[in-house]
Amino acid sequence: MNIPNHPETARLQLTKVLHALSDPLRLELVKQLAETTEKTCSTCADVRVAKSTLSHHFKVLREAGVAQVRIDGKHRYYSLRKDDLQEAFPGLLEAILQTEPDRW
Repeated sequence: MNIPNHPETARLQLTKVLHALSDPLRLELVKQLAETTEKTCSTCADVRVAKSTLSHHFKVLREAGVAQVRIDGKHRYYSLRKDDLQEAFPGLLEAILQTEPDRW
């Protein structure tokens, strides 16, 4: 099984995090992750894109250090790395989550 890479908190880079947050769909995913402890691709039914596209967006968020994945059998559970982002970039996630979608 392929073990996903999660960058260490000390290695998070602002440019990679901002790139991951530069897409409206990924911003929506971050907002959804902030409202729950974990989410799977199948629980993102309101996001109307192909499953492969959704997986790609989760991968971008994970590789940037915004999200993490926990694998349990065939299921992948995604969660937001709130504490790590707060430590690395204080206030960034809070500012992002307070921004209204019409301003994305």
